[in-house]
Amino acid sequence: MRAQGAGCPAALLLAVGWLLLAGLQPSRGANVTALQDPGGVREGEDEGDTETYEEAENDSEEPESDASAEAEEEVQNRTVVKEVEFGMCTVTCGVGIREVILTNGCPGGESKCVVRVEECRGPVDCGWGKPISESLESVRLACVHISPVNRFKYMWKLLKPDQQPVILANDSAILEVQREIHPMAFECDTLENNEIIASVKFTIYTTNELQMRSSRPDTDAVLVFVLTIGVIICVFVIFVLIFIIINWAAVKSFWEVKACTTEVHSEPGSMRYKNLTSLDQSPTEIPGREDDALSEWNE
Repeated sequence: MRAQGAGCPAALLLAVGWLLLAGLQPSRGANVTALQDPGGVREGEDEGDTETYEEAENDSEEPESDASAEAEEEVQNRTVVKEVEFGMCTVTCGVGIREVILTNGCPGGESKCVVRVEECRGPVDCGWGKPISESLESVRLACVHISPVNRFKYMWKLLKPDQQPVILANDSAILEVQREIHPMAFECDTLENNEIIASVKFTIYTTNELQMRSSRPDTDAVLVFVLTIGVIICVFVIFVLIFIIINWAAVKSFWEVKACTTEVHSEPGSMRYKNLTSLDQSPTEIPGREDDALSEWNE
């Protein structure tokens, strides 16, 4: 009895195990199909993603091509040889400014364009300068400089004959001087880094000298006018002589024809003169002829 009772539970366990195995197989198949379907969906999604990625790449290639074209243009612009020339300096001595002009590679296809303005220098000695303003009482003088004015240092000197120049206390670029009974001479040195880059002198005349100099322009104008007229007449005479020398044959023939015409006109005049003289003499001769005729008639 115990053996049969022990065998029944074992048989029941086996049957339950088979049933569980039989139920697990379809569930595994469903799980397998379920697992396979997401994989297929993922493959489809991956294909769609690859298509959109390819489209994005195509779209991104266009701006890259534009950027590369712009980069090539920039490289070409950089490779263009830029030719530069310099304008005239604003001064002939001392320190001034000039323009730097680009003659090749200007924007907008312009033939020339100003790139920048730079400093230029000439000889240090500027000789004798002119005041910036003057009156009968005072004169204003200016040193050679460019802006900014405070960039340089200025040294004013009063020049005296056969003596050392007297350095003035004024260290600005402008000096105002009162006229005195004697003419005066001043000099201004423009310094940069304790080096003289420009030097100019001025003469300050007295009031009487200034009035005399101001009255001279009238006489100077008359003298200039007379000299101009004289030069014009001389030039005209020279041109006439050159024309006669070049066309000497034509001038000679012209004078010969004119001489012939004067002779022709002179011959009829002489004939008329002879006729008039003969007519004047004929009345005096007529009485004598009448006397001869009467004497012959009487005979």
